[in-house]
Amino acid sequence: MIDPQLLRDNPDLVKASQRARRSSEDLVDRALEADSNRRAAIAEFERLRAEQNAFGKRVAKAAPDEKKQLVAEVQSLAANVKTASQTAQDAEAEFSLAVRAIENIVLDGVPEGGEDDWALVRTVGEIPEFDFEPRDHLEIGEALDAIDMGRGAKVSGARFSFLKGIGARLELGIMNMGLDRALAAGFVPMITPTLVKPEIMSGTGFLGQHADEIYHLADDDLYLTGTSEVALAGYHSDEILDLSKGPLRYAGWSTCYRREAGSYGKDTRGIIRVHQFTKLEMFSYIAPEDAEAEHERLLAHQEGMLQDLGLSYRVIDTAAGDLGSSAARKFDVEAWIPTQQAYRELTSTSNCTTYQARRLDIRHRADGGKTTPVATLNGTLATTRWIVAILETHQQADGSVVVPEALRPYLGGLDVLQPTGKH
Repeated sequence: MIDPQLLRDNPDLVKASQRARRSSEDLVDRALEADSNRRAAIAEFERLRAEQNAFGKRVAKAAPDEKKQLVAEVQSLAANVKTASQTAQDAEAEFSLAVRAIENIVLDGVPEGGEDDWALVRTVGEIPEFDFEPRDHLEIGEALDAIDMGRGAKVSGARFSFLKGIGARLELGIMNMGLDRALAAGFVPMITPTLVKPEIMSGTGFLGQHADEIYHLADDDLYLTGTSEVALAGYHSDEILDLSKGPLRYAGWSTCYRREAGSYGKDTRGIIRVHQFTKLEMFSYIAPEDAEAEHERLLAHQEGMLQDLGLSYRVIDTAAGDLGSSAARKFDVEAWIPTQQAYRELTSTSNCTTYQARRLDIRHRADGGKTTPVATLNGTLATTRWIVAILETHQQADGSVVVPEALRPYLGGLDVLQPTGKH
């Protein structure tokens, strides 16, 4: 959630952020009113409790006959304190609900608007050209006997697939390539749970406007994660971290699940938009003043992967209205997909500032020993969708695919993927 002190001191800044996101400014006024009610309720409770304590001392010093006369007043004061305590608790809960509804404050320079209002940061690489009609990734994948959508649908339904043979090896190769780079950059590898409690899912901000994307197991009241960011954010919940030796950086490897609600008719062919996929997610806990520099580092790791895989891409600064509720800024990295003649998102990285940490109560000791919320950041370093761009970008006229040199060690030195003749 946002800093309550910032809400009190600069509500206009919070409203400006809501406007940039095309979200409700009324949420700010409601939170301010709830905060005022909360502080008044706490003040009244503390006043009555002080009165009760003072009266208790008076009773303790009173003569036995006088004490009997004071019993009724003691009981009345105790009842008033109990009522005031409950009122204060209710007001605290109301304020928490109101302030948690406000999305993170966008950083300076983030473009206003919705999905189409992003700002271009840079374009890298030449768009591939072919002297033949390029095939899409599914046609190539089927010819390589690497992707089986038909049996995926038979077993699990639409938007599920089997990656088999070289398809399975490709995914594992991309993931291991990313993991090696994460290790070299000081990230601790993690195999994370893919089922989390409601308070962890809510704490990361995923139960807001995109809650319909998430699978919920009602009988167990657990959620399937769409990214290991959720589990990694919850890993240090309710803790005070030692960042004196630098940030804590993790690389979470997990299977991910998304319902893809509202996306019917979009990218239904192949493995661009599926319900289950694998992902390697970078996650950083860092002092807030260093968060923006860390964001650039995560982006550089992602770009390094795409460059070494020989992919043409662009980086965009996502518009405020297209950010998740937790992100203060998000960079999307979009690779060129030849058969779509368009850039499509392969990966993204988000700076969540202290928003998630406040919701999950994750702090560190700043200068002077005072505890203060940390900043959290995330970014995908490898995922199943990258297979799409690799197959389409590096295809040849005979249906084979050239393996990017950096990926070859992860495929046993294989340099060309050959059609099997089974399709």
